[in-house]
Amino acid sequence: MLEKLGEVIRKATNRIANAIFLDKNLMDSVIRDLQRALIEADVNVHLIKELTDRIKKEALDERVKGIEKKEHMIKLLHDELIKILGEHKQLKLKKGQNRILLLGLYGAGKTTTVAKLGNYFTKRGHKVALLGLDVHRPAAKEQLKQLAERNKLNYFIDEKENNAVKTWKKFEKDLKKYDLILIDTAGRHSLDKSLIKEITALNKDIKPTEAILVMPADIGQAAKKQAREFQEAVNISGVIITRMDSTAKGGGALTACGETKAPVYFITTGEKINDIEEFNPKAFLSRLLGMGDLQALIEKVKSATDDKKQKQIQKRLEEGKLSLDDVVEQVKSMGSMGGLDKIKSMIPGLGSAKIPDKMLGTQEEKIKKWEHIIKSMTPEEKENPEILKKQTSRISRVAKGSGTHTSEVRSLLKQYDMLNEMIKSGTDLDMSHGFSQKQIQKLIKKFGKRKIRRLG
Repeated sequence: MLEKLGEVIRKATNRIANAIFLDKNLMDSVIRDLQRALIEADVNVHLIKELTDRIKKEALDERVKGIEKKEHMIKLLHDELIKILGEHKQLKLKKGQNRILLLGLYGAGKTTTVAKLGNYFTKRGHKVALLGLDVHRPAAKEQLKQLAERNKLNYFIDEKENNAVKTWKKFEKDLKKYDLILIDTAGRHSLDKSLIKEITALNKDIKPTEAILVMPADIGQAAKKQAREFQEAVNISGVIITRMDSTAKGGGALTACGETKAPVYFITTGEKINDIEEFNPKAFLSRLLGMGDLQALIEKVKSATDDKKQKQIQKRLEEGKLSLDDVVEQVKSMGSMGGLDKIKSMIPGLGSAKIPDKMLGTQEEKIKKWEHIIKSMTPEEKENPEILKKQTSRISRVAKGSGTHTSEVRSLLKQYDMLNEMIKSGTDLDMSHGFSQKQIQKLIKKFGKRKIRRLG
């Protein structure tokens, strides 16, 4: 997302840092590049002019000298970009029951966002229910049902009822045992009187703790008008911007929300259930600059891992009983995070690394082969893979039985060795509570450089 903008900002920062003299010609050149990149990212032209005018004014301040001036300019560039992205505000759940209405026009992605939020908060220990109150779009209820069942989320829909308020009243008692209710509402082609009337009626009966506007990133600067209209009509408390992965123009939506003081709580970055992350302007800019965002990576690990399975694996790790099934489970977790393509920008130093396309993405095909390989093993071989390495005849038998090549069996054994090596070297893998920053840094130090060297 916004890779071109990130590249321009990185180059601008490097040019300032490496310049012998920070003169007017250099600053004019940097500002022109920045203006072009911001325009391509769909940021409002007037906003761009205000930002670059402030930078120019500071750049010509003769009171700042030498090396200090370079540092001052880099910080100024950073601070001004954060300023137009808006303030960081978390969606904090209160004690007792939280009821969150998700609002928006047709095609914004409300239903899939309801499921993503449901998964996000379920993995963080909340008792969550999804409620389908989109009674106008024919496929909405079925879509919510499928998403909930596929991801083992609690849901309430009435396939026959065409009145949203009546549906709420029908399930109100059943929903009292949940501490978070995520409510999918109907959309329209525009914020017309009928939509305002319906949302107002739901507000009156449900008394939501949050009313969140869902908008796609590709609407660009139109986000400002839409956010303002919804704020005035139904008093929204925040925004979720969807499809940030599919457009280079997401800067328009992000900065537009910043202008209207409507905080962006989350952004979604793909179609998978875990492709949602909290929006933090400072961390977002850090990723654009190739400096990573370890906290977002930690949160993504939490969303991707099955708490029960990970606790079982953790127990076996402590007992020194790592099996091949455990290895596959860990690789599956990485796959559900979206693979290296989704997380490389979060790891310091990897954001701008040149990694071949074939190395990116999930390892679904590899995982399927590994699962076939494991099914062809004896219980003893699964629990103690070392015996396979001692007898090549066993590897040949397993490869033949699983319809794979011996090199693929050895690939699985290599993955097992890597995980074992991490454990023996003292990298404490506690996936049940997510990686700590220290643990992630250990993993990056130990394996990141090695992998990049191989790819290079």
